[in-house]
Amino acid sequence: MENILQQIGIENYIYLSTLLFCVGVFGVLFRRNAIVMFMSIEIMLNAVNLLLVAFSTYHQDAAGQVFVFFSMAVAAAEVAVGLAILVAIYRNLNNIDIDSLKKLKG
Repeated sequence: MENILQQIGIENYIYLSTLLFCVGVFGVLFRRNAIVMFMSIEIMLNAVNLLLVAFSTYHQDAAGQVFVFFSMAVAAAEVAVGLAILVAIYRNLNNIDIDSLKKLKG
């Protein structure tokens, strides 16, 4: 893996991770659909995980890769809970638009 990292360079991983993170931020800030917002959060999490694995490989330390493994396990649980909440909201409101959730304030 280190040969590939030396050929590609750590800078390219940083650029890709930054691009993915920015796409996720723009998705969260500018989209009003809850599913798209959850997908954008997952893109941001994957960008951070990519950077952790790249730096872990660059420094030849497996701690970053182990952290990514646990981070992905927590992300899977987060997706399951988030989708369950979205299904419950859809059953009550027949819509998952974020702006329509203001009705739930009371």
